[in-house]
Amino acid sequence: MAKVLVVFGATGQQGGSVIDHVLNDSELSQEFTIRAVTRHVDSAKSKQLKERNVEVVQGDMLDQDSLGQVLTGAHTAFAMTMPSFDPNSAIIEYNSGKAVADVALDKGVEHIIFSTLPSVSHISSGKYTKVAFFDTKAKIEQYIRSLSGIKSTFYAAGSFMSNFRNQAISPRRALDGSETWVMTSHLSPQAQVPLLNAAGDTGKFVGAMLADPDKYAGSTFCGATALYSLEEVAEIIARATGKLVVYRQIPLAEFIGSLPSGVGNVFAETFSYFGEFGYFGPRTAELVVWAAANARGKLTTFEEFVERHPFELK
Repeated sequence: MAKVLVVFGATGQQGGSVIDHVLNDSELSQEFTIRAVTRHVDSAKSKQLKERNVEVVQGDMLDQDSLGQVLTGAHTAFAMTMPSFDPNSAIIEYNSGKAVADVALDKGVEHIIFSTLPSVSHISSGKYTKVAFFDTKAKIEQYIRSLSGIKSTFYAAGSFMSNFRNQAISPRRALDGSETWVMTSHLSPQAQVPLLNAAGDTGKFVGAMLADPDKYAGSTFCGATALYSLEEVAEIIARATGKLVVYRQIPLAEFIGSLPSGVGNVFAETFSYFGEFGYFGPRTAELVVWAAANARGKLTTFEEFVERHPFELK
């Protein structure tokens, strides 16, 4: 009988990628059946999953009874938590992740794969403390690692390639009216970021853990294709669009001022941490190379991503 794989966040980029990979993998598709967890079982994406013979169920991470139903009979669970930027976000997110782990243990789930991130406050020795959407996941990971009786593996996603389409650092037309698009932050042009095609490649990392859970038990896959400097990112977008795209380093205060009100300091600390300590910490380059080498399938380069998902610079 096939094992039940529960996938939280099934209609998002990470959960959707895990489902796609398992369904398309000749071995994993025979080993697992998928139970997709979402809050909206009648959404268009949920209906598409049902059409692919995926069991779609409604679940709430903060509802113990709901989690009990979702995880009953499951062998493995891929769990992820969603941050927000309201005052209670960290507490809510931590309680969500802890609840999933506790109920999984209670229901006899054998393996939990958690979508984590590095602890910025720990790696920076307390220098950067505002990056709660990293630190909270690291705290949940710590809790899961403390549990006995359940196997655990961890997936830490790199910076999404799609972020360059609609985030603070995305190319914007120069204010002088010239045919130039500018990417700006306070980081050096040589600052490197590990880039990931989240929707296309998350499943390739998680698929490796599913295929050989004993080999990777306790491991963290730092998911990214490779490290790219911000200057390289601009050059790749320029080649793909035929536009003049450049990266410019600006003062920290100017960068904060360019961000939406209320999140400026958070993202400024996030970027500062990347530039000073590395996205995954001092061993970022080594960790990315290891994870890429152990992924179950070819990873998407940033050049391939911008070709498949063209940037429209207007």
